[in-house]
Amino acid sequence: MFEAIANFLVFDLIGMEANTHLTDSLIFFIADALKISILMVMVIASISFVRTYLPTHKLKHIFTRSRFGLAHLAAATLGAVTPFCSCSSIPLFLGFLEAEAPAGVAFAFLVTSPLVNEVVFVLMAATFGWKVAAFYAVGGIALGIISGFVIEKILGERGVEAKSGGKSIFGTQDDLPEIFQERITYSIRRALRIFKKMWWIILIGVGIGSAIHGFLPSEFILNLLGEKATWWGVPLATLIGIPIYASSATIVPIIFALVTKGLPLSSGIALMLGAAGLSLPEAIMLRSVISTRALAVFFGIVALGIMLLSYGFNFVV
Repeated sequence: MFEAIANFLVFDLIGMEANTHLTDSLIFFIADALKISILMVMVIASISFVRTYLPTHKLKHIFTRSRFGLAHLAAATLGAVTPFCSCSSIPLFLGFLEAEAPAGVAFAFLVTSPLVNEVVFVLMAATFGWKVAAFYAVGGIALGIISGFVIEKILGERGVEAKSGGKSIFGTQDDLPEIFQERITYSIRRALRIFKKMWWIILIGVGIGSAIHGFLPSEFILNLLGEKATWWGVPLATLIGIPIYASSATIVPIIFALVTKGLPLSSGIALMLGAAGLSLPEAIMLRSVISTRALAVFFGIVALGIMLLSYGFNFVV
């Protein structure tokens, strides 16, 4: 839907030429900015509405009573069935934080959501085979769970809070309304208030990602990460993938084409997971709501996990 709107604006309204780097970047920017903005308002409004029935202390009790990592598994599984990109995952991540879920549970979702989904699983199976697809799905969920535990161990259970200007972006726990119509009004106003603090960050982040997405040539990647790259191909592919900013479903066909031209599968997977799971726009958006330390720990742990998981593909094929 969002891409259709972007196509209408770019081609029908503006009349730009198709299949150019500028056009591709502009379509990507419009579609992603609309999607993330609408998702943020909808998710925060939904969480706020639920809060009027389940106050924060009750939600916190549900999460903290979970044992044997079940909350982390549930969050990672939810991430696997929600086909969001790294930036689109942030609104629901903020929802976890608002519900005062442990940091590890929130990050387990944030790690898995952009990496794993059923569309990419089918694409992986069709292009690389079912064995590779199964390893990708199980490995991606495991990466989310383990990363959540490690991040929580480093930061502490309450080691991260969504902030803006030194204050929580969710504000204080107001007297919650009890009438249904007032609950709806309260939820919408609260979501719009939070969005007003975030909209310019969204546009900057998506704008940078769109420019990189549209103008980075595949030939550059192949020359840099081809057969001459040995053990260092995977770490380098992960680092190159981070600023590209693309969904896994978008980049799978590109990776397949590069692999057929000589790119090692492990480097191709690292490039895909780096582009999907970590991105420069995501870092810009997260930095506006969590501390620099929390952001650095998140990126460091997930990047290391992506590298180790990518090396594992050498033993699958």
